[in-house]
Amino acid sequence: MSAQTKGEKLFRGIAVSAGICRGKILVLDRAQHVIVKRQLAEAETAVEVGRFEKALVQTRQQISEVQRKLIENMGTKEGDIFEAHLLMLEDRMLVDEVIRTIQEQKVNAESAFHAVSERYAAALAAVDDEYLRERANDMRDLTSRVLDNLLQVRSQVDLRKITEPCILVGHDLSPSMTAQLDKKMVLGFATDIGGKTSHTAIIARSLGIPAVVGLKTASEEFETGDYALLDGYNGTVVVNPTDQTLFEYGQLSRIKASLEEKLQEIQKQPAVTLDGKFIHLSANIEDQNDIEAVIANGAEGVGLFRTEFLFISRDSLPTEEDQYKVYRQVAAALKPHPVIIRTLDLGGDKFASHLQLAQEMNPFLGWRAIRFCLAQPELFRTQLRAILRASAEGNVKLMYPMISGLDELNQANALVEACKAELRAEKIPFDEKLDIGAMVEIPSAALIAETLAKRLKFFSIGSNDLIQYTLAADRTNEKVSHLYEPTHPAILRLIKMTVEAAHQHGIWTGVCGEIAGDPVLAPLLIGLGVDELSAAPPVVPQVKYIVRRLKITEAQELAAFALQCESPSEIYARCQKLARDTAPSLFDSKT
Repeated sequence: MSAQTKGEKLFRGIAVSAGICRGKILVLDRAQHVIVKRQLAEAETAVEVGRFEKALVQTRQQISEVQRKLIENMGTKEGDIFEAHLLMLEDRMLVDEVIRTIQEQKVNAESAFHAVSERYAAALAAVDDEYLRERANDMRDLTSRVLDNLLQVRSQVDLRKITEPCILVGHDLSPSMTAQLDKKMVLGFATDIGGKTSHTAIIARSLGIPAVVGLKTASEEFETGDYALLDGYNGTVVVNPTDQTLFEYGQLSRIKASLEEKLQEIQKQPAVTLDGKFIHLSANIEDQNDIEAVIANGAEGVGLFRTEFLFISRDSLPTEEDQYKVYRQVAAALKPHPVIIRTLDLGGDKFASHLQLAQEMNPFLGWRAIRFCLAQPELFRTQLRAILRASAEGNVKLMYPMISGLDELNQANALVEACKAELRAEKIPFDEKLDIGAMVEIPSAALIAETLAKRLKFFSIGSNDLIQYTLAADRTNEKVSHLYEPTHPAILRLIKMTVEAAHQHGIWTGVCGEIAGDPVLAPLLIGLGVDELSAAPPVVPQVKYIVRRLKITEAQELAAFALQCESPSEIYARCQKLARDTAPSLFDSKT
C-alpha cells in the first residue's frame, strides 16, 4: 500500500530531545519474560540464592561495560547515569528481600526477584515527582537485565547491528539500549512511555538524537517500513507525511536552527529587559554533575540545589564530609555566581530506603522536609555543618523547604547558630554572613510572609507545591489535574503578597517551580515583581531570550490585568499573546 493510500496520521507525545528527522520506521518487539513460579525443596533454596547472586554479578559486569563505553564516547557525566543502576544492584534492602523470599517462600530466584523488584518499581512510579517516577523505568531496565541472566536469554535487540538508517519505535527504550545507538543509523526514536527526566531522554539529548516519548500506543499502531517524520521540538510523529507537511517541516527546521544560533549568541549575556530591568536567571540542579549544564546554558548560578538526591539511591546516609565535598565543588565551579542549597526535602514523594520512613495516609501533609529535619536534629546538624563549611567559598546561600510558620523558622535558625558556634570552636572557616532564605510553598507561609521576611534574606516560591496545596489538586491525578492551574487568581495573589512583603523588608523573591521555566509565564512573574527565576538548565536560554525582548512596562500591564481577572484561562491566553508577540521565533512551529 502506498503512503498516499494510507494517508497522513499525526501522533502527539512529549518532546524530550530537540530536532527533526524523517525516514523509515523500525518497530522493536516488546520483550517479554516468561516467569514460571516453582516451589522448591528446602535443600534447593541455597542453590537458588547462588543463582540469584551469580546473576547480580553478571549484570554488574554488563552495566559496567556499557558505562565504560559511554564514558569513552560521551564523557563522565553521561556515564554517571548508570551509577543509579549499579547502586540498585548494591541495595541490601532489595537484595536481602529477594533472598528472604527465596528462603521463606521456597520459590525460584526469577520468581522472587520479579515480584520484589516490581513492588519497588510500582512504589517509584506512584510518587508525585517526575524525576523519581522515571527511576521506576531504571528499575525495570535493571530487572530485565537480571532476568535475562537468570533465564539465560537475550531479550534486547542488538541496536548496533542495524544496517539501514531508521526511526526506532518501541514501547520503551531502556537507558542501556539507548547507550548503544549509532547516530548514523538511528535518526530518531519514539516510545509509548517515558518523560523528560528519564535517563533515556537524557542520553538522547546528549547524543543529539531527536526523540518523542509518551505516545501511548505507537508501538502497536506503527508498522516497520512506514515512512515517518519525527518532530523532537513539539513532540509529534507524522506517519506517511504529505509533500506539504514535509515542506512545512523543512521551513521549521530552518527556523529552529536560526533560533538555536540566537540562543547561543546570548548565552553569556545578562537577562535584562529592553527598558533595563535585570532579572537574575538561575538553574535548578540535583548534584555536581549538573555544573556543566548550568554553565553551558548561561545560568547565573544555582537557584535551587535539591540536596535530597544525595540521600536517595544509597544504602547509608551521606557523611558531613561526603556532603561538604559536593557542595564545595559546585560553589567553587560557579563562583562568583550564587549557589542556593536547599536543606533536605525528604518525605512526601521523595524517600530514602535506608531511613525506613513509616507509611503515612497523606504524606504530602505529613512528616516531610523541614518537619522531618527538625525531628532528626543529628541528621540535620550534619547537613548544616557541611553547607556552612562550603559557604567559605563565599557564594553559598542556605534555604529551608516547606516552612509553614515562625516556630519552624526559629528552630531551624537556632540549629544553624549552634552549628556556627561549633565550627568557630573547631576553628573551621565558614561565611559568617551566610544568607538564609525559605521556600514559600505552603499558603500559610505566603499569608505570613511579612513576619518571615523580617528574619530572612530571601524567599523562593516553590510554585509546584504552592499550586497543589492552595487548590487541593494533584496534577498527577487525571481526575483532578484539570484543576491544577498556575494562573488561578488565588495563586497570583499569593505570589504578589509574598513579593510585596519581601520588598517592604528589603529582601528579594525568586520562583523555582516549573512556571519559572515556562517562557509563556515568565513575563507574568516578572510583572508581579519577582526578582529571580530558577529553572532546569536546558530551558534557561529560552527564558533569557524572552526576558531580553520584553519591556518591564508590558509585564506589569499583564500582571495588573491578571490580578483583576477572574478567569485562569483568560489570564493564560493573555500571557500567551504577550509571549508570542514578544518572541515569535520561540513559538513559530507547526503545532
